[in-house]
Amino acid sequence: MIARIHHVAVAVHDLDAGLGFWRDALELPLLRSADVPEQGVRAALLACGAGEIEVVAPLTPDSRIARFLESRGEGLHHICFESDDVVREVRRYIGTGVDMIDGKARPGLAGKVAFVHPRACGKLLVELVTPSTHTALPQAPLALTAVHGKVENVREAAQRFQDLFGMSRGFAAEDASFIQLSLAGLMLQLSPLGDGFPKPAFTTLRLRAPDLPALTRRLGERGIPYRETTVGLVVTPGPGRGAPLIVEPGR
Repeated sequence: MIARIHHVAVAVHDLDAGLGFWRDALELPLLRSADVPEQGVRAALLACGAGEIEVVAPLTPDSRIARFLESRGEGLHHICFESDDVVREVRRYIGTGVDMIDGKARPGLAGKVAFVHPRACGKLLVELVTPSTHTALPQAPLALTAVHGKVENVREAAQRFQDLFGMSRGFAAEDASFIQLSLAGLMLQLSPLGDGFPKPAFTTLRLRAPDLPALTRRLGERGIPYRETTVGLVVTPGPGRGAPLIVEPGR
């Protein structure tokens, strides 16, 4: 059974530099980090409200992450759904004709993992995980609320996420300019390709800060540029290690 969005992954060239933003500037608690040779990555997981942020960097120059960085640069890489039994999910998906990258679960930083092929999910990369441990997440100054993705066909992609992961459809524009999907309090918003995205991709993270002035001061002290909008702060891709952030006030 799919329970929640476990984490959203950000691909960076250098893990330490990535942690300099996510851990040090945003003060997200570091849960664990390790080399994962099976995936060719160095990775770290950080608490972010009810979800987590994974920062991944290449361990070898021929890894999938290295190829992703070469073609797309630093940015959002994949979204991960938590299952109580990833082995069962893989068998179920294969049995119903869902394209998988992994034919069986393998070790990952968060637990047993398997990747669904992008062509099964609107050409967005999706991971499944059964965590090795279920521990309470430490309190973080920011909470993950939403991830945005650009897809070729909004309606078809939304239906796939509903069918495969049990997401619930929320507000949707009549012209399919966006569709919102939710699961356990976190939202995935899909919109058509555009805004400089030639290929389907996860594009933006939306976070919530209970103390937005304190975050504003931290960003200013570190020289990280941002702009204030009606919805909160917007941190541009460069300082955000490739992932544009929207940070809104609230708990």
